Amino acid sequence: MTNLLQSYRGAVIAVGILIFALLTSAFIVPEEEQAVVIRTGEPIGTVNTPGGKTGAGLYLRVPFIDRVARIEKRVLDLEMTDEEVLSNDQQRLLVNAYARFRIVNPVRMVQRAGTTDGVRVALEPILNSVLRQELGRRTFQAMLTAERGTALANVRANLDRQARQYGAEVIDVQIKRTDLPDGAPLQSAFQRMETDREREARTIRAQGQRDARIIRADADAEAARIYAEAFGKDPEFYDFYRAMQSYDATFSSENGDAESSVILSPDNEYLRQFRGRR
Repeated sequence: MTNLLQSYRGAVIAVGILIFALLTSAFIVPEEEQAVVIRTGEPIGTVNTPGGKTGAGLYLRVPFIDRVARIEKRVLDLEMTDEEVLSNDQQRLLVNAYARFRIVNPVRMVQRAGTTDGVRVALEPILNSVLRQELGRRTFQAMLTAERGTALANVRANLDRQARQYGAEVIDVQIKRTDLPDGAPLQSAFQRMETDREREARTIRAQGQRDARIIRADADAEAARIYAEAFGKDPEFYDFYRAMQSYDATFSSENGDAESSVILSPDNEYLRQFRGRR
């Protein structure tokens, strides 16, 4: 056995060196990652990049000379802590937002930011600045309406333009929370909103009363016209009808004391309709 090992010692050493070289030069890139091969500080190749010619799998590099920078290919998050923003109506708002991005140019990312954490560090102040600028053009109430979507679209476009410098593409920007700070500013805003709603309610009630008067006046005019037409067509019936209405209002127990009495002479003009037509 010893003689056998001595006879093939060179071959064993060669195989060991080959295995060591293979282990130090081979690297695997999974589907969810992309890689940049860097030699002496300069990128010389990419693996499994969006739109690239290579995909995931086993690759080789020059040992001790080439370095492989692994980069996430999936969508990444950029979280923003609560930041105070001044709205157009001079309201101090606490805004909590986040952005989603992915690396589309890994070579540029490695050259400009180094790592994905470097991209986050670079984009966070930009997101803060863009949000301040965009929300500063709008009122607090506008951020509670559909205008909020337009503002976020502008923020995404501006942030994406800056992110391209670091090889990233911004997919979406959303605001998780927009609140007023606790304390006096919040209470003052609530009181102002309550005052605005009360003023709006008074305006609506005034318009309703005006419309009611117009409708009532039109109805009275129409009723008067109908009465006039009826009086012109049959004056005797109109006189009889009006007399019956008067009798009902005068003698109805609901309009006074049920024990009250009215004494009139038989030939009183008021009782003319009781005597019948002559």
